Amino acid sequence: MIYISRKEHFNAAHKLYNPNWSRERNEAVFGPCANEYYHGHNFELTVTVKGRPDPETGFVMDMKKLGDLMKTLVVDRVDHKNLNVDVDFMRDKMASCEVFIEEIWKILAPAIAEAAPHARLHKLLLVETPKNFVEYYGE
Repeated sequence: MIYISRKEHFNAAHKLYNPNWSRERNEAVFGPCANEYYHGHNFELTVTVKGRPDPETGFVMDMKKLGDLMKTLVVDRVDHKNLNVDVDFMRDKMASCEVFIEEIWKILAPAIAEAAPHARLHKLLLVETPKNFVEYYGE
């Protein structure tokens, strides 16, 4: 099995806030991330695809095609947006990186399978800050 990865960057704002909780409880659990005016990050998304190289191209998946899918299906929809307010696939969801990465998987996995039938999405890595990042394997 061969694993290929592509990285894209985007900027987005969000806040962590449970509307069913009091302001005090939100601030106790989420701290400054519950700021009513939101806060932003310079995100980095790495997508890893696994498969066997196509005998005709030698590619597991065309990296340009993978980059195009990432840009069109994710980056263009979230870059310089507020995840809580502006992003349709995050509407009415907690805008944590954990939930965000699961929603990105739901978008990219079928698109990658269609674009490269012999390959599958293996892993997503979403870096929020140099100290905070999440990985997701679709499980």
